[in-house]
Amino acid sequence: MENRPEDLVTTVVITRNGGAQLGRTIALHRGAVILLDNGSTDGCIDGITERFAQIRVVRLPANIGALARNVGVLLANTPYVAFADDDSWWAPDALARAASILQQHEAVAVVAGRILVGPENRPDPIGAEMLHSSLPAWPTVGGRSVVGFVACGAVLRKDAFLQVGGFDDVVFFGGEEERVALDLLASGWDLVYAPHVVAHHHPQPSRDRSERNRLIARNSILTALMRRPWPVTLARVAAALRTSHGRAGVATALPRAARGLLRRRPVPIEVERRLAALERSSR
Repeated sequence: MENRPEDLVTTVVITRNGGAQLGRTIALHRGAVILLDNGSTDGCIDGITERFAQIRVVRLPANIGALARNVGVLLANTPYVAFADDDSWWAPDALARAASILQQHEAVAVVAGRILVGPENRPDPIGAEMLHSSLPAWPTVGGRSVVGFVACGAVLRKDAFLQVGGFDDVVFFGGEEERVALDLLASGWDLVYAPHVVAHHHPQPSRDRSERNRLIARNSILTALMRRPWPVTLARVAAALRTSHGRAGVATALPRAARGLLRRRPVPIEVERRLAALERSSR
């Protein structure tokens, strides 16, 4: 019997001290689910397998950040994977729609979905930016080409993700998607935004936003160091130095810079031109 599109997708969820929020969101996932626990200490995953037989729980001995998703992708037995965090989940028909796109378009590695935030279902502004960018439209999916994605709102082709090495330990966590997206583009893959593929995200207000901002600043610099021309890297450093969290990001980027340099492989000129044109148009 032929598989339904949604049967071709495994949802890879990562958590660290997800608390009661994880207990609520994990019940909303459908199909095959792999839950990676990044060394939680709050007991949030206790009893998950007893309550949800379809969920495979992997307890990692320590927090390995976004690399936990790599473990989940390797364990998945499906050609496509959907990412989720302990505060996010996919709309009922989203995975089937994303899988259909990936089946119909063999050059597409990532389907970036529309993310609705909070109980009010506020559209994440990044969706509007993707939909109205200067990149080519994809009428067949009702969206357009993109050069990046948000992990909790993305469904990926497993082989493409593994081809570019998945997430890395230089960035570790926070903005970790950028380097993967750049490597996919450099390898000739397409990334598309599909607004009818919907993910829900209910971020916990208790989580430290200043720490998140510092990580984003740090990792933006490190990613540029690994994949972008030197003027772009220096421009990101200069921009970061204008804010307190950015300055903290620069300081914490320095100890990781040597490892980043060892992995420096600037994207091909045609990809860089596309990135530069998009960045100019969005200013």
